[in-house]
Amino acid sequence: MIDAAPDVVRVAAVQATPVFLDLEATLDVACTRIEEAGRNGAQLAVFPEGFLPTYPSWSWFIPPYRTKELRELYDALWRQSVTVPGPAVERLRQAARAAGVAVVMGMNERNAEASGTTLYNSLLFIGSDGTLLGKHRKLVPTVAERLVHGQGDASGLTVYDLDIGRLGGLICWENYMPLARWALYAGGVQIYVAPTWDRGEPWISTLRHIAKEGRVFVIGCCSAVRRDDVPDAYGFKAALIPDMTWINPGGSAIIDPDGRFLVEPVMEREEILYANLDMGSLRGSRFQLDVAGHYGRPDLFDVTIQSNAPAMVRGGAPVVNGRSPRADLAADA
Repeated sequence: MIDAAPDVVRVAAVQATPVFLDLEATLDVACTRIEEAGRNGAQLAVFPEGFLPTYPSWSWFIPPYRTKELRELYDALWRQSVTVPGPAVERLRQAARAAGVAVVMGMNERNAEASGTTLYNSLLFIGSDGTLLGKHRKLVPTVAERLVHGQGDASGLTVYDLDIGRLGGLICWENYMPLARWALYAGGVQIYVAPTWDRGEPWISTLRHIAKEGRVFVIGCCSAVRRDDVPDAYGFKAALIPDMTWINPGGSAIIDPDGRFLVEPVMEREEILYANLDMGSLRGSRFQLDVAGHYGRPDLFDVTIQSNAPAMVRGGAPVVNGRSPRADLAADA
């Protein structure tokens, strides 16, 4: 609703710590933070990459030949991952509706429409009325993540037209994919979310570039996770650098359409970052640069996006107990 968007939108980036490989406990954290964000006037709450039930950081520390350990961790992650639709999604929908806050949630998602055992690095989008808007699966798992996650498709490269403005996002290093960014720009995105596990100057510079390139507000959001947040029962903890206090110190930030910080990166603590987005300044900034408008050249560049999710079985989705899993998903949404 680009014409109906309010002049000011209050947003929250939730830099929090998941409860390691415990979906229900991490949902408790998420719902509490959603309620808190709502009490503080936020209309949108953004959570980190892979927040439910935790980002699989072990993939960066355990060599791929240690398959026994990796299998055990994968099974533990699978047991605590999210099915869409499912009980975890319903809890988030209820929390969003009760708080009156739109939510973007990073999660590990099971491929419920097919084998049920592949995991995706996904974003879930929920409206402030609790509506399940959709999901996006990370197109290319980054480096070590390929030991854990499958490749997503372009069906989730969607911009959602909400009462706060047009909302869309990409996950971590997807933001280095120019054509993926272009898909969101072409959809008219105004509030661009970038949940991540990355941090540091190169990453923050990327977010500032995206903000100015797309003339969008960018919300970067990362977990803050200490070594001590991993239970001793998990052997991979021994693979961490002995003096490592923080597995990830955070680095969430909120940036305006000129690439300037509204909230500078926050490190080594849990915190909800808040900012008031001046939507008029976004619209005004595009008189200089509008890459999907007067600064685009569709007569010279032709981009095609394969936006349909591929089916495992062509000619119709497989049938389980008399019903198509894809039909169940469509009916619930």
